[in-house]
Amino acid sequence: MAENQYTEDNIRSLDWKEHIRLRPGMYIGKLGDGAAADDGIYILVKEVVDNCIDEFVMGNGKKVDIKVKDGKVEIRDYGRGIPLGKVVEVVSKMNTGGKYDSKAFKKSVGLNGVGTKAVNALSSLFTVYAVRDGEKKTAVFERGELLSETPIEKTDEANGTFVSFIPDDSIFKKYAFKTAYLDKMMWNYCYLNRGLSIYFNGEKYNSKDGLKDLLENNMDGDPLYPIIHLEDEDIEVAFTHGRTYGEDYYSFVNGQHTTQGGTHQSAFRESVAKVIRDFYNKNYEASDIRQSIVAAVAVKVIEPVFESQTKTKLGSQEIEPGGKSMRAFVNDFLKDKLDNFLHKNPEVAEIIEKKIKQSERERKDLAGIRKLARDRSKKASLHNKKLRDCRTHLTDLKDERREDTTLFITEGDSASGSITKSRDVNTQAVFSLRGKPLNCYGLTKKVVYENEEFNLIQAALDIEEDMDNLRYNRIVIATDADVDGMHIRMLLLTFFLQFFPDLVKRNHVYVLQTPLFRVRNKKKTIYCYSEDERRAAMLELGKNPEITRFKGLGEISPDEFIHFIGEDIRLEPVILTKDASIDSILSYFMGKNTPERQDFIIDNLRVEKDLPEEMSAANQEETSTTELAS
Repeated sequence: MAENQYTEDNIRSLDWKEHIRLRPGMYIGKLGDGAAADDGIYILVKEVVDNCIDEFVMGNGKKVDIKVKDGKVEIRDYGRGIPLGKVVEVVSKMNTGGKYDSKAFKKSVGLNGVGTKAVNALSSLFTVYAVRDGEKKTAVFERGELLSETPIEKTDEANGTFVSFIPDDSIFKKYAFKTAYLDKMMWNYCYLNRGLSIYFNGEKYNSKDGLKDLLENNMDGDPLYPIIHLEDEDIEVAFTHGRTYGEDYYSFVNGQHTTQGGTHQSAFRESVAKVIRDFYNKNYEASDIRQSIVAAVAVKVIEPVFESQTKTKLGSQEIEPGGKSMRAFVNDFLKDKLDNFLHKNPEVAEIIEKKIKQSERERKDLAGIRKLARDRSKKASLHNKKLRDCRTHLTDLKDERREDTTLFITEGDSASGSITKSRDVNTQAVFSLRGKPLNCYGLTKKVVYENEEFNLIQAALDIEEDMDNLRYNRIVIATDADVDGMHIRMLLLTFFLQFFPDLVKRNHVYVLQTPLFRVRNKKKTIYCYSEDERRAAMLELGKNPEITRFKGLGEISPDEFIHFIGEDIRLEPVILTKDASIDSILSYFMGKNTPERQDFIIDNLRVEKDLPEEMSAANQEETSTTELAS
């Protein structure tokens, strides 16, 4: 047996761009294709815009122009502009930047000397120019390699920096930007930076009242009482109680949207319960106080510590090195500001206490049912044929694969069998439905515990007590592309939106896209997801290729299914746009028949017998939607 040699020849030194391209996850997190809000292509956008925001925070430039079209991103700020002699170095030399000077960038958003360089290295084409006092310097790169740079030239342009880039499609496979994710990103920048105007694809974004505007634009339905908006140096909070289940938080650190929360969000959850208990002088359960709360929390921290390179969860225990703890900082702020507000607004205090007591009654009413449901779940789990679990879960904080954890919810034994045999047992689990789920629109949470199917789904996800216990990063609805499959999809979405809306709001819910056709000859097989793709495949393969129409997931063999849930998996995210209302969506699609819905069905009816076989299925697919808008 040959020995593994370890010599000088095994030692390599990578230059900056090679290291980024070899290990992109170290710099931008997961790659993805744009289906998830935290996929790499959005991190690339964020890294460039963060630099523009830093300029605004320092008092330089109140406007940012952003354009995203056909996979190309253009970003122009009107700040001071990169010093012209350093334009090339700032975007291509590691450990080079202006944010090491803590006086200039005390509470910076952008990465210290890394972010734009990662964008450069991971782009097939990257252009940067800076304008300062009538002079301009331009540089063009390809995958981090300098192609050209111009000498400093005269210009009439306003001061600032321009960056354009095209993500490298050899790294970001089949990527596509989703406008809904970019739209949310732009709004968050404006909520956190009042006075800033962002022009995204020609549309103007700005905010007058910061986090108060955020809640008003993102709440589902009317709040129980006017939004409480509190501010002080380095902290801003807005919250109210809504009319849906669960707790809904938007948290930020130095302008960064911490989608997974962190110490500042935990401190708020703990402190708001403590202050309200003290105000009423009653030992209410924290869960009753926070039930249906909708809150936004933003803090500014010196030298923040995050739990990942993409900064989605704050780990800092202190507001600044050697300073007050995060818990004490948030608690002292709320103890002062919130307590004063409640004393000055007794009508709001009365509504809050009434809501707490209502949550307390509901929790006690459900206690017995929950116990029976848990007992049934434990007993069922011993012989649970519905859930084929995976080995890694989202709660495994030290496992690098946790972000890939997926639960497929599918219908019938044949479909679940194909997925089960094809899946990655480390990160992919399968839950098999028995027939159509109950239409739970308008029902109380009691149905979650009394209905075996819903109870077992909830138990599989482990979200009864806290969303932080969620076991899978992605919940994927995998149903047939026919009328029954679409109906099951809507019933499952109704369940999630009715009782666990945070799963959708936090971008955990997806729909699996599987091919409608297989087109092949003796040399090649092409899977097609639409009628256009089928036509293109027929042209590519030439005369008389074999065409198979998949009528259900169960008809796709495990050997083929592995292609559709592996690296090339196509997922369509379920997105709630900012103008969407959960109640209006569910009442329209799942409530009692209304004239409006009847008119919609008649206007969009496709008579299957009048269409070619492949077209009827394609049209059925096209009439469904996973972007839930008003």
